[in-house]
Amino acid sequence: MKITVQSIGLTPHEPLESHIEKKVSKLETFYDKIHEGKVFLKVENNADRINKTTELILAVPGDDIVVKKTSASFEESLDLCVDTAKKLLIKKKEMA
Repeated sequence: MKITVQSIGLTPHEPLESHIEKKVSKLETFYDKIHEGKVFLKVENNADRINKTTELILAVPGDDIVVKKTSASFEESLDLCVDTAKKLLIKKKEMA
């Protein structure tokens, strides 16, 4: 699976990029037909501390899986995205 990371208005540091790579690549263990994973990182323009948004798009046969979460850190929002995507992939595999 090819994983691409795009960040809007920030430059992700190396530990964050390796965290993304590790977490998203683990999703292949739940569904082996993932073609591509796209991760979008964005800081929302609001005064709230919970303003780090991560969007995960998994290209799979049929409809793509899109998950978007916002929390206080990119690592936390990525973990929430991966957990939700994992559930969706397991459901997709069972329906196939």
